[in-house]
Amino acid sequence: MQLDAYRHVHCIGAGGIGISGVMKFLCAKGVSVSGSDAKRSMITDGVANLGIPVSIGHDASNIPSNTDLVVYTEAATEENAERVAALERGIAQMGHFDFLGELSKDYRTICITGTNGKSTTTAMTGKIFIDAGLDPTVFVGSMVPGWKYGNVVVGKSDIMIIEGDEYLRKVLKLFPETTVITNVELDHTDVYKDLSDVEAMFAQLGRQTAKTVWITMADQQRCLYRGDGTARIGVFGYELMQHAFTSWNDPLPCVDRYFANGTQSLDILEQDGAIHKAKKLGTLTLNIPGLFNMMNALAAKAVALEYGIGLQNIFESLASFTGIWRRFERVGEWNGAQIISDYGHHPTAVKGTLAGVREFFPTNRIVLLFEPHQHNRTKELFDDFAQSFGGADVLILSEIYGVLGRTENADVAVSSATLLEAAMQSATPPKEGHYAKNLEDAESMLRSTIHEGDVVIVMGAGDVDQVARRMTTPSGSPLAGGGL
Repeated sequence: MQLDAYRHVHCIGAGGIGISGVMKFLCAKGVSVSGSDAKRSMITDGVANLGIPVSIGHDASNIPSNTDLVVYTEAATEENAERVAALERGIAQMGHFDFLGELSKDYRTICITGTNGKSTTTAMTGKIFIDAGLDPTVFVGSMVPGWKYGNVVVGKSDIMIIEGDEYLRKVLKLFPETTVITNVELDHTDVYKDLSDVEAMFAQLGRQTAKTVWITMADQQRCLYRGDGTARIGVFGYELMQHAFTSWNDPLPCVDRYFANGTQSLDILEQDGAIHKAKKLGTLTLNIPGLFNMMNALAAKAVALEYGIGLQNIFESLASFTGIWRRFERVGEWNGAQIISDYGHHPTAVKGTLAGVREFFPTNRIVLLFEPHQHNRTKELFDDFAQSFGGADVLILSEIYGVLGRTENADVAVSSATLLEAAMQSATPPKEGHYAKNLEDAESMLRSTIHEGDVVIVMGAGDVDQVARRMTTPSGSPLAGGGL
């Protein structure tokens, strides 16, 4: 992709994590760039702090006269005023992932995707490659502490690591050298009709992958083709499966996880046919909780080994990984309680996060404020959500977050009130449950509920994160300062 051929690139959706990453990348590459968004946010401010002009509100006049490419968020429809103006002026247009797909043709691209865990796994993989001196370019759908631009790293090598978004099948715009599929579950029910539809999409991505496809042990039979021979299939996470070895396994098994001083660890063993007699090669230790995060780390390890990075280098890099924005992010304290913000919005993510918190804090009371995300998802996954809250001692359910452009046919009969009722009648209910009609009421309930020593999880993909920020003084938030 000849970036120097463009006089100016205008980006619609500067407040989105994806488009903001594109803008930062273009700026770092010396390309003239501007952007716009419907409202100001910390993300638009971070882009503007780089000296990139960002207009608030969508208007044809936002597009500079010398613009020869518009890159837009997929949430900006053809009726968007700036897209209409670009069409009238004959300016080329690309969606966010159309742009990344074209860009990826210039790199040895590693795509990390899946229903859950892809942002953390992308950040882990990027960190390992950076620490190993491979100087990759990385696009991640979150903010990573310590990275100059937060959600993107602009490297000089021919390796690009990119988080692949399965919503609207956008990930199929990529043709990677290597693909990681962290897990496969039904989500985005406004796009996929059922689980088989999701599996078919990931199988197509496998066919588009040139070299190696890494998947979890649990999902290897579901989503991966064995057909056209374009890519070798590998499995990460075998270390957590204590049964007979197979020809599909990652050759570095390990034994049980164990916990100490707010960490979780796995001993990695050399395969010699008997897992309990194998030579210990080292220990993988994480400072973030959850079995799912250990699986994320094993995925990152599998890719790093594939690209020639030594096992000890991988261990050292992951041991200093502190997590990412809104993925078990320790925001601060309030009245002696820890406040943690988490982006989880799928039942598996909710259940897995609560289980991980309990492993790290076995004696603390766990308080969960959860804001369901999007009416259709809540309706389609209702039963799974109802069963996912048992790890919380206290549950506060705020009303469902309506997603712009995806709620016109919202089923108003689906409510957090009905979800709470189902959760309290489930096989594993929380000890205490409360319904809040909005986030203001939810915050009030939370403040009156918290005890000293509690671990408070503020969870959801919508505006619920603002509650965590209001209740604490952020310390080290990747969105705070830094010219992001």
